[in-house]
Amino acid sequence: MRTLVILTLLAALVVAATCYESHESMESHEYLNPFLNRRRANDFIQADTRLRAITQERIRERSKAPQEHQRELCEDYYPCEMYAFRHGYAAAYKHYFGRRRTK
Repeated sequence: MRTLVILTLLAALVVAATCYESHESMESHEYLNPFLNRRRANDFIQADTRLRAITQERIRERSKAPQEHQRELCEDYYPCEMYAFRHGYAAAYKHYFGRRRTK
């Protein structure tokens, strides 16, 4: 009889230890409401900065400065490029492409 009481007490202790729900599991608001609203859903996710950098680079490629266009035009024409090595790209562009005449 004594062993039966001891086994019953041990079984009660095991059940109490394994079935106890701690306060820590109740701290989470997900226990009461597992779904987030739309505004809070993306609060913890940061946008990928690499994608933003690539997008900015693509925008810069489409809208180049006039000096950049002039330099590329001068680099494609060999005599202009040689002149630019000596006098600079602005002077070379002006020398070769600045005096265009239209008839």
